[in-house]
Formats: sequence, C-alpha cells, structure tokens
Amino acid sequence: MFLTKALLAVAFLALVNAQYWHNYKSGRNGMVHLFEWKWDDIAAECENFLGPYGFGGVQVSPVNENAVIGSRPWWERYQPISYKLSTRSGNEQQFASMVRRCNDAGVRIYVDVVFNHMAADGGTSGTGGSTADPGSKSFPGVPFSSLDFNPTCAITNYADPTNVRNCELVGLRDLNQGNSYVRDKIVDFLNHLTDLGVAGFRVDAAKHMWPGDLQAIYSRLNNLNTAHGFSSGARPYIFQEVIDLGNEAISKSEYTGLGAVTEFRHSDSIGKVFRGKDQLRYLNNWGTAWGFADSDASLVFVDNHDNQRGHGAGGADVLTYKVPKQYKMASAFMLAHPFGTPRVMSSFAFDNTDQGPPTTDGHNIASPIFNSDMSCGGGWVCEHRWRQIYNMVGFRNAVGDARLQNWWDNGSNQIAFSRGSEGFVAFNNDNYDLNSSLQTGLPAGTYCDVISGFKSGSSCTGKTIQVGSDGRANIYIGTSEEDGVVAIHVNAKL
Repeated sequence: MFLTKALLAVAFLALVNAQYWHNYKSGRNGMVHLFEWKWDDIAAECENFLGPYGFGGVQVSPVNENAVIGSRPWWERYQPISYKLSTRSGNEQQFASMVRRCNDAGVRIYVDVVFNHMAADGGTSGTGGSTADPGSKSFPGVPFSSLDFNPTCAITNYADPTNVRNCELVGLRDLNQGNSYVRDKIVDFLNHLTDLGVAGFRVDAAKHMWPGDLQAIYSRLNNLNTAHGFSSGARPYIFQEVIDLGNEAISKSEYTGLGAVTEFRHSDSIGKVFRGKDQLRYLNNWGTAWGFADSDASLVFVDNHDNQRGHGAGGADVLTYKVPKQYKMASAFMLAHPFGTPRVMSSFAFDNTDQGPPTTDGHNIASPIFNSDMSCGGGWVCEHRWRQIYNMVGFRNAVGDARLQNWWDNGSNQIAFSRGSEGFVAFNNDNYDLNSSLQTGLPAGTYCDVISGFKSGSSCTGKTIQVGSDGRANIYIGTSEEDGVVAIHVNAKL
C-alpha cells in the first residue's frame, strides 16, 4: 500500500511538473502577447512574420464570450458572460483555424483564460449573443446560478488570504472553484481549447483562487493534441498571474508547485535598472537572488497589458513602448539572459488607461497596418516587429542553452556578457561612451550587430564587429546612439 501511494505521488508530481514546459518547437524561443488582435490577423502573423523570425509562441487575449461595455474598453475581455468562443477577435471557427495555421507555422498558442469570476454589474449582454444578470449571479450561457458563487463581499484587505480569494475583485462575481459543478465547467472549457490545439494557458487572477482548487482543475486537463504536432503525453504549459512583490500575505511560492507564475518582480526590477534607479552592474546575479521564482517557474516580461497602464504592479518604474530606447535595452537583456521564459509585449497605442484597441467603427477591431520597414501603423505599436526585439528572439534561438559567461562591467552602468561561444551582448546606460576591448567568447571573424541591423547575404545593414583570434573585440556604444546595446551571435557571422 505504501509503495502504491508513493508511486501515485511521484506520478502526480511528474504530471504537475510537466506543466512548466512551454511546448515550443525545437530551436524556437520567445513568446509574444498579441494583445487584442483578431484571430485571422494572428494566423497571418504566424505565417508571415512570427514563424519566419523564430518566435516560439503567442499569448492571445481571452477567447470566451465577454460582456459588451459601452465604450468598449480593453478590460471588457476580462468580464466573462459564458465559455462560448465568441469575442471581438472572432468566432470558434476562426479561432480553431488560427490555432491550426499557427501550429503549422511552428508557433504555439497560449490562451489567457479567465475563470476566477464572471462579469460585474452592468455586464448584461455578451459578444456571442448571450445575456446575463450579474446582480442575481445568473449566467445562463454557461449556465451558472447563485449556487456557483462565493457570497458577495468586496476585497478590502490584501493581508487576509480568505478575503482575497473568496471575495469579489472590483465587483466581478467570484466563482467558487471548490464547487464540483464549477470545476466541471472550467475543466470542460480548458479541455475544449486543448483539443483545438492550444499549447497552454495564462491563468488570469490566479492569486484570487485557492491553490488546492487550481491543483484539482489542472490535474484533470487533457494532454496536448498530438494531431497538432505535440508529442504523446505532453501537458499544457501553465503560467499563473500571481502578483507578488513581497509585501502581501499571498506568495507566488504557493503556486509554483502547480506551474509557472508571471514574475512581476522581474518587470519591476528590470524597469528600475534601465530607468537608472539601479545600476546595470547589479545584474551580475540576475535571477533568484533578486527574489524571483526559479527559472523554469518564471514567465518573465518587461511589461504586460496591466502594468503598462499603471495597473497590477510596478507603478511608474515599469518600462513601456513610450520610452523606446530603455524599453529596447531591457527587452534585449531579457532575451539575451538565460533566466526564465520570456514574453514580449505587443501593444496598441493608448492615451488613457481604459482605451480599447483600434476599431473601424468604435466596435469592430481594426487590423494592423504594416509599413515597408515591417513596423505597424493604424494605432498598433507592435513592439515584436521592432528590429531590436525580433532580432533578439533570433539571438536567443542561436545561443540555445549556452551558459552565461565572460561577465564584464565598468562598476556602474556598462555591462557585457557572452552566452558560451554562441552569442555576446553589451549595454551602455551611462552618460558617457562605452569604448572597451571585451572578451566575447565567440570564434574569430566579422559579425553583424543584430541590434543596429541584420545580416543580408555576406553583408550587414548595421554595425559590424570584428572578433580576434583571442575572442576579444573592441566594443563601442556612444551615448548619443539610437540604441544602447549591441548583440552578435554565431548565425550573424559574415
């Protein structure tokens, strides 16, 4: 009996631990959040850009029916009405087609799933035609009734885990995930998405749900669909939204046994460093020494859809597309450093924190416009199409699992390091030029700096860097240059 229990425990542990793996295709890395994009546009982006440039996956906005809010703010997507796959991004057929096309292009899909709650008062009509009465906790599109929710109360005390997990986040009707019927509906929803070919889930508001309830839900998830190219027995990648900057009663460590967490300390810390509030030299022990979760349990990012608007965590220190030089430097560091599973943000431009995506008529989402330099227009920012970012995804693919070596700093805000003998980066966030002979770890030759340009045949559209037989190169980054970083790798050798 003891042996049987022990074997079951080991099997269950393996089941949960497998959900740390992102399920990218071999040789690919880097996830991008195509925030509020339509499914047809994501499919085309997988085929035309993300696949060719080596991206590993896409996080998509919530896929299930949400409340229609008058001004159509972005956050209406986080007010579920039902689990029907019908939103402004498209219907179920379009979603399923997008997943298939992206998987065929080598790009995995991760769905932002919202099952902590249903819509708040005022959210009576849904994007799929359903109606609801949040006031009486009636959501016939599922169906859910008042029996499926926690008693009405407001979250007022983040020092009280019960208040945080059993009460309503900004009036959103709080589901009781301890209820077996509620669990069944959630599991059915997630398994339907898995059957359609998704690779994993970003679990919204995970800290507002009890870890034991989440464990019960995750343990019932289907293996990934082998018809979409996943190996037999592959598990969905789970990354849970747990905001933990170290000053609350609920800790991310309560959730890392279940899967990865969205590491908000990474976002907060990298923003402080590249805004000049901390020195770059301190990055020499970047990772768990900074209070982050373990590398395989950390989904890392510079900004996300919440904190770029001042919501969530990090406040004014969070870097966004609005400070492009520092943002590109921070993104380059994140993608060059081996810690965590990186996610790049791809935004639409906004002037107020409620503003929804660009539309054609105030309601229907507009497609991005692509410029001749591959950047976006039409109200879309598309940071993932900035050369300094997509080329660093290529850098990450080129260096693979190579160790961080040859660390150098000038004692303040100039740093450099190599990834084994596969790649090298240098950063200058000082108010004077970086001009030093540094050990790159790379074989001798001429390399194209993938920040200022890209390799085109046997030439480079940007800077070139000459590495000598001893692996050293003269690295120059002027303070007046557009970019405060240079990066070279073996696939950029001329």
